[in-house]
Amino acid sequence: MRPWMSSPKQTISEQTLDEIFSETLTETPCVYLNEERDVHVATEMCVQYLESIVDSIVIRNNELKPIGMLGGYDLLNFLRLNPSRDAQYDTKVNQIMSKNLLFVNKTTLFEDLMKKWTESRRAFAIIPNKFQGHSPISARKFLDAGIRCKTNTRISSLPKKKMITFHSDDTLHDIINLMFENKTRKLVLEYSNQFISDRIILKEISKTLKIHPDVTDFLEIPASQIQLEDVEVEKEDLLLNQICEKMLQMEHSYVIYKDISITPWDICNVLMNERLAESYELKSDNITCPYCKKKFNANQMSN
Repeated sequence: MRPWMSSPKQTISEQTLDEIFSETLTETPCVYLNEERDVHVATEMCVQYLESIVDSIVIRNNELKPIGMLGGYDLLNFLRLNPSRDAQYDTKVNQIMSKNLLFVNKTTLFEDLMKKWTESRRAFAIIPNKFQGHSPISARKFLDAGIRCKTNTRISSLPKKKMITFHSDDTLHDIINLMFENKTRKLVLEYSNQFISDRIILKEISKTLKIHPDVTDFLEIPASQIQLEDVEVEKEDLLLNQICEKMLQMEHSYVIYKDISITPWDICNVLMNERLAESYELKSDNITCPYCKKKFNANQMSN
């Protein structure tokens, strides 16, 4: 404890979205899709945007009004019920989209947003921007807030979650069922550092639609045919701001430290009890006592 430094004003949970992000709050526009487009179009689009700051597609009607959202959950749920090729072309996105699109504003508190995200199990919202449209608010966006945290929290202290694994001889039917049973978007291939996600599955479906016309039941596709991706394995027990900076630089933020898996959603949960650093704290870790004028290293004193 450093008594001469100002005490924490508010935890991030007590701050508004505008206080957390300021001018960067609405810098990214939403990705839109008309409600009358076919599902295969949404499948291909989600390959590009899932797990990014955008993360979900906003569905609009012909008057350009947002009426729903479409993400990995919606497309995989549709796929497990309708695994045929024809279903991708015969179904419109307004038939499978989620109508529970969350609208927020600059004065929305982070704790209120997290409460709604937890209840819906969908970490996505949209906020009006100055371009007469909307901007996305996703879990990944809060990695930026994590970078600006002044805290001693290390990734070793993050809650441990059971990592759900799948087998190399599983089919998409097995894998998707595992995802829904365990309420997770990612599975790790047993005895490996490779994983599969909703985005990777949709990438395989999109590829199959284009170059494998003989495949009629997508759920029969074997895991061995799918190009998996490597999990980022972190060996150092990094501070919260360090792991957030590293994850933000990754195209798809997913890290494993020992037996702890870390996603942007896990970071959001940790941020509920943290605070943002003041500007002078970000500039330097060296502080000066106003009484004796002696210089101290803030990080060393905190340990």
